[in-house]
Amino acid sequence: MSVNKKATPMKEQEATERRKNFLEVPLGYTKEEAIIEANRCLQCPTHPCIEGCPVHINIPVFIKAIREENFQLAVDIIHESNLLPAVTGRVCPQEEQCQVVCVVGKIGDPVSIGRLERFVADWDIENRKKGNTLLPKKEAPKGKKVAIIGAGPAGLSCAADLARFGYDVTIFEAFHVAGGVLVYGIPEFRLPKSIVEEEISMLTKMGVKFEFDFLIGRTRTINGFFEDGFSAVFIGSGAGLPQFMHIPGENLGGIYSANEFLTRVNLMKAYKFPEYDTPIKRAKRVAVIGGGNVAMDAARTALRLGAEHVYLIYRRGRDEMPARAEEIVHAEEEGIEFVLLSNPLRYIGDENGFVKQVECIKMQLGEPDSSGRRRPIPIEGSEFTIDIDEAIVAIGTIPNPIIAKTTPGLKTGKHGEILVNENMQTSIRGVFAGGDIVTGAATVITAMGAGRAAAKSIDRFLKGEI
Repeated sequence: MSVNKKATPMKEQEATERRKNFLEVPLGYTKEEAIIEANRCLQCPTHPCIEGCPVHINIPVFIKAIREENFQLAVDIIHESNLLPAVTGRVCPQEEQCQVVCVVGKIGDPVSIGRLERFVADWDIENRKKGNTLLPKKEAPKGKKVAIIGAGPAGLSCAADLARFGYDVTIFEAFHVAGGVLVYGIPEFRLPKSIVEEEISMLTKMGVKFEFDFLIGRTRTINGFFEDGFSAVFIGSGAGLPQFMHIPGENLGGIYSANEFLTRVNLMKAYKFPEYDTPIKRAKRVAVIGGGNVAMDAARTALRLGAEHVYLIYRRGRDEMPARAEEIVHAEEEGIEFVLLSNPLRYIGDENGFVKQVECIKMQLGEPDSSGRRRPIPIEGSEFTIDIDEAIVAIGTIPNPIIAKTTPGLKTGKHGEILVNENMQTSIRGVFAGGDIVTGAATVITAMGAGRAAAKSIDRFLKGEI
């Protein structure tokens, strides 16, 4: 059987245009393009792609359905494992998971599983707009209530499976909208808010209830849920507490965490300016510290808000950046100025207390550290400054300690992460946890996989099996 070694390309907005707007960058496959790409799948008997998927989608079967132009079947197969495919098809790092083990990848480009997932999901959304909504099958009601803390990827995924199992599920969310990092963290040009809203609406139609502006530990404690008649609790509140470098000048005006910056832009609808008036400050010279996906998101967002120069400062080289290769390329194409092998030493302020410069030092790479990457070492006497009027720190997040502090007996690790056993049970009976609150900041799809695993354990717990 002859297989095309090259993946079917996906059309994108031109860099010169997209850097001025918040419209989605990749434009998606047409039906014809999706079928051509689906025909590259060998339908191999070992299907390692399923094992490579954190939520274990039956990838060969849904691709076969695309090949046969049975798109509804493809949707149904995906929905057995994932109710948010329009989300994961856009932001999941498939190149590191299902696609990296694709057999076709041994002779050429792996099958573009993520792009095919997005195509199917977008087809389904268009079909729903015509009134054709098919909900996943649900088991008979079990008469038990489960509380989910956090409406992010882990909580949504856990809630979806528990609803299928027949439980009465309520999600408690601190923000005024559902989605967690999907709505406040990821920019509109990578994941449109309308897509997230439409995908989450499936859970509402399945009977999942949402309580917003509900801060766990303040509005109600974990123990209070059991007093309210809930039989089990899942904590999926993520890792939203930003980390800083603790260097001089970090308290100057104009310095933000990436978490705060992206939340302001997303929830204050800065991506709709000037159609929607927003209080977001528009800087001209911006420094973004970090080399991950969040750093790329912050840098590309600052550019779209009108910055003339956006410097992405990272202490290692380009090849060591943890961001997705696609995001790095997009940032370069759009004009983000990479300042690599460099590390901030201090921020310098003006007479009004606002940042005006960042002083950095050049780095060289030494022996590998515990992460397996070469350790960056400062080069003595190589200090230099960059003129800026805004800095965005994107060096990671850790769990917010409020839940641990208000839940006696809940065991946590040294960074505030909740400790769980192999069944995702915490130290408190009936309380489970998963996603970033357990692992630290990770990917959307990894959190969703944790939510699914927790749902299975909660079901077993409520049946008295564990």
